[in-house]
Amino acid sequence: MNHTNRALNRFFLAATGLVLLAAGTLTAGAGMDAGIRDRWSSVSTNLLGGWRNLRGTAPLQEPLGSWWALAVPAVLLLGAAASIMWLARQGGGRTSEAARQRDPELGDTAVDISYLESAVEAALEGNRAVVGSSVSAWRGRGRRRTTTQGLRITLQARRGASPREVADLAEALVTGIEALLGHRTTVLVRIAGGTRTRLAGAHRTS
Repeated sequence: MNHTNRALNRFFLAATGLVLLAAGTLTAGAGMDAGIRDRWSSVSTNLLGGWRNLRGTAPLQEPLGSWWALAVPAVLLLGAAASIMWLARQGGGRTSEAARQRDPELGDTAVDISYLESAVEAALEGNRAVVGSSVSAWRGRGRRRTTTQGLRITLQARRGASPREVADLAEALVTGIEALLGHRTTVLVRIAGGTRTRLAGAHRTS
């Protein structure tokens, strides 16, 4: 959960995967089929000839031989540096810390997410409306480059459970977590169903 565009991420991942798949397919095909190997050799020869012609348009003293031999690595390095800086500025993502309190005299106090997970499991023990739960923490960038932190609680509702009952239970969990932390915090609550919900027995209320 950060400010990285999810659709853009998926597009780049898909494009990278397709490029790698195509390269692997061509490599495997070149090893098994003489026709593909010959065409691949022809394409490689043409590309190499084009690169040599391009080098000749901007000659430079040896050992480089051409300005292009200096410009291409420089552009690649600048692109890599820009990517690293962009990733560093994104920040955020999942974290193992549920909260952190800074005190100049006593030092920093951090609450591990496992502590809240245990507290939620204990609060849900014996409850028939929920068959499972999970708690995670995330950190992101807010406005003016401030760091924001929040929690996500996922409840797997039992098949047939009352939505109102589960919602009230989630609200009680949020109140209890804020009491444990000693301050209000951003909490995303997700009430979901799934395989465990379908396999669990129906919850009947009278």
